[in-house]
Amino acid sequence: MITSIHALIYSDDAPATRAFLRDVLGWPYVEDTSSEPGWLIFGSGPSEVGVHPTGGVWEGEEYTEPRRHQVSLMCDDIEATRQELLAKGATFSSEIADFGFGLTAMLDVPGADPIMLYQPQHPVAYDL
Repeated sequence: MITSIHALIYSDDAPATRAFLRDVLGWPYVEDTSSEPGWLIFGSGPSEVGVHPTGGVWEGEEYTEPRRHQVSLMCDDIEATRQELLAKGATFSSEIADFGFGLTAMLDVPGADPIMLYQPQHPVAYDL
């Protein structure tokens, strides 16, 4: 039986990325002592998985997307969450935007690509 999802972030500076997840996002963690010192594995809270098509028509416009996997961080109040993260030293590579499915902003992650922070405007499944 599947018990959880294990998401991966590939980083050019893994210690900096881990410190960001630990210190700025405040995620709980365990240390994998069978690996190098500081190899942290984080509890990221409840999760859900969506499956999006790679192409179609939306509001009369055709679109295509490459096949890929994506990690996003969900919140209940994007304005308040963004302010809390800024106060902890986080930076954002975009302002808050409304994409229909939710309000989004791209959160910069040291050593890695930005991660989408979003306040969903759709029913959520993470609390089922």
